[in-house]
Amino acid sequence: MSLDVSPQLLAEAENGTVREEDFVETVRTSLPYAYGLVAGLAAELRAGTLEFADNQTPPPSEKERGQLLRALSSDAIRGSLERHFGVALAFQNCHRVAVFPPEARGCETHTRFTSTRAQILNQSPEFRDC
Repeated sequence: MSLDVSPQLLAEAENGTVREEDFVETVRTSLPYAYGLVAGLAAELRAGTLEFADNQTPPPSEKERGQLLRALSSDAIRGSLERHFGVALAFQNCHRVAVFPPEARGCETHTRFTSTRAQILNQSPEFRDC
């Protein structure tokens, strides 16, 4: 799963400056499922009173799962999404993504969500090939 980089963005990168807004737009158009999922969770977090918002619904197909894995496995993409939406992302398995307020990193709920215990408890045989 690769990003669909425009000639203009490639030229910017070759010249040493890339506007984050341009990069985020490339992520949005290249990985629409992942972008939309993070956008929805960020909106849910802002609208609610919960400590975090998370997704527990598997992607509709392997294409969408690939987009999600691509977005969250890239430091550049993940960091840009976090800055763009003003959240801290956490990821447990092939689809359980959570958004926290950035200041929640290292707090009890974030630490519990990202712990090895939580990772083990969030496993099931269906996730072996995801």
